[in-house]
Amino acid sequence: MHTYTNLTVEKHGHTALVTIANPPANTWTRDSLQALRQLVADLDADRSIYALVITGAGDKFFSAGADLKLFAAGEKGVAAEMAILFGEAFEALSAFRGVSIAAINGYAMGGGLECALACDIRIAEEQAQMALPEASVGLLPCAGGTQNLPHLVGEGWAKRMILCGERIDAATALRIGLVEEVVARGDARSTALALADKVGRQSPPAVAACKTLVQRARFAPPAANLIHERELFIKLFDTQDQQEGVQAFLEKRTPQWKNA
Repeated sequence: MHTYTNLTVEKHGHTALVTIANPPANTWTRDSLQALRQLVADLDADRSIYALVITGAGDKFFSAGADLKLFAAGEKGVAAEMAILFGEAFEALSAFRGVSIAAINGYAMGGGLECALACDIRIAEEQAQMALPEASVGLLPCAGGTQNLPHLVGEGWAKRMILCGERIDAATALRIGLVEEVVARGDARSTALALADKVGRQSPPAVAACKTLVQRARFAPPAANLIHERELFIKLFDTQDQQEGVQAFLEKRTPQWKNA
């Protein structure tokens, strides 16, 4: 694989493990946001990759988001550039054709939490803390936070976190639906990789089609999506994996996916 600024990438079978590595707080920079967008594009093009796990280096931070020093001078041009870069990077992550899992191994603040919100599934360690504190410094979450958080936790909790600056722990995050699982300290990465391994047992084209439909449900009512559900079902019959999956079931063997 290429080299990606402040990101390390390892292959674990059909899973790409991405680690945000910008100590001490794994903050995002211009270069690392551009690198994430390029990385997702490269993974989309790699047909051997079915899932992506993203976590933070070290044992304290998943990511603290943007370095506020960037905005200290109050330059609107810098603000515009960073807002675009954050949006492009996390929207690319959200649109990744496979399954993305955030392994939240510590503090996930601001743009760090927005990165996790862009993923399909979130697993948090018991000591993790999560917040969108931008309004406390005169800013707002501009990388999907105001849209993705209410979808997961409802308007009330989204307003508590965004408008009141409320920081929540992992147990609360699980209770309100912000994360899908809480694990012991140090276990987020291995748990996420184990879940990603389950993705590898599914047909990659079928997973991509299902993900498209599930995410469309955020923006359109079922009546508008049901026709797309049927269309994508039929379109899967153009894939080799559809034939392989059915034949493997009938022959009582494990399917050999080609992602084609």
